[in-house]
Amino acid sequence: MIVMPMASASEDAGEFVVSEAQFDQMFPNRNPFYTYKGLTDALSAYPAFANTGDETVKKQEAAAFLANVSHETGGLVHVKEQNEANYPHYCDANQPYGCPAGQAAYYGRGPIQLSWNFNYKAAGEALGIDLLNDPWQVEKDPAVAMKTGIWYWMTATGPGTMTPHDAMANKRGFGETIRSINGSLECDGKNPAQVQSRVDNYKKFVEILGTTPGDNLSC
Repeated sequence: MIVMPMASASEDAGEFVVSEAQFDQMFPNRNPFYTYKGLTDALSAYPAFANTGDETVKKQEAAAFLANVSHETGGLVHVKEQNEANYPHYCDANQPYGCPAGQAAYYGRGPIQLSWNFNYKAAGEALGIDLLNDPWQVEKDPAVAMKTGIWYWMTATGPGTMTPHDAMANKRGFGETIRSINGSLECDGKNPAQVQSRVDNYKKFVEILGTTPGDNLSC
């Protein structure tokens, strides 16, 4: 019997449209917690992520995700929410499962600053990880952290009408990803400076990846 060798993580990572050198260029001051390996190890959760359409679309989606993530975390600097006074706020006691990890356990963590007990439950169930009872995994395991970010990107419409993945894969434009992530607070003139910050990140990242930004950048 011939046993085929298993692909190593580095070989798998070679298929990702962002190289480690490009990742380092995008996030020169990032927290050591956020590793390139953590990102590539997270890709298995949603194989269609940054892997749908032609090479340009794949690069645009990767850049769009990382641009929004950069905005949310100050350039992948913050692993958890800075304002600890907010921590008890994220327990919705009306949920039948309550807050088994504690009233103040569901604060923002990871690349999209996942927060609220119901989001930890939903993300955990989708990813096969018990985040409701152990939300601290998101600030301890780089791959779990990135998986929560990709989970939101692939599954949530937020205040928008489509997932960020669908927005990029279907060439609806970077602006629609902003709408799906924080549109109710930023889009339609509510906070143009925040929108511009995201757009600037995106333009910089597509340039690093050697592609074009496409249309409909703002919301």
